[in-house]
Amino acid sequence: MDPFEVLLEQSAAVHGHLCAGQVVGVRMAMLGCRLIGLEDPTNREQIKKLIVFVEMDRCTADAVAYVTGVKLGRRSLKFMDYGIMAATFVNLETGKSFRVLSTEESRDLADSYAPEIEGKGARQVEAYKRMPECVLFRVQKVKVHLSEFDLPGPTRKKTECHRCGQVIRDNREAIIDGRPVCRPCTEQSYFSHAKEVTWSGMNRTPEPIGREKEDVPC
Repeated sequence: MDPFEVLLEQSAAVHGHLCAGQVVGVRMAMLGCRLIGLEDPTNREQIKKLIVFVEMDRCTADAVAYVTGVKLGRRSLKFMDYGIMAATFVNLETGKSFRVLSTEESRDLADSYAPEIEGKGARQVEAYKRMPECVLFRVQKVKVHLSEFDLPGPTRKKTECHRCGQVIRDNREAIIDGRPVCRPCTEQSYFSHAKEVTWSGMNRTPEPIGREKEDVPC
């Protein structure tokens, strides 16, 4: 794994800016990977052993994902919308799992660790760089329950919704009256009042390089 300052600079560039959350996320990922015995998580062999659960959709999550190399599309990054500045690191080979939480006390201690830095944001950035891990984080050894449908790899199951016919992958359906139903059809979805629409240019396909391509009538 690259040194902290290198990872922080690269992560901030990908994220779009340097902030306290980036510092926390980079250090959180470095600690989590070390605890589960993966010193180079983006390595081709080690990335196959890693799953990370992030519990917040903030800057820290981007930093954790960058350092570890986990991705939603690879099914190695799991988002749990808990609103907690924490991440759990799982070594699939050994079963070791540790949950790393950012402490609230660290925010209050920023003035003590970087008193010479002007500005609250800049002071937090520098203070979080300097704090010992035991001040910046709490660590919990945990057991993570994973089914075969949570693991990286090809789709392991496909089911059709009994109500609308939508294909549901990886055992994510609800069972109502003994039949599979997709989450939108349970009316417990993040959206409502879905209505099929048409749109301008709906017959377009990507334009080949060097020449324009017009809409083709259906």
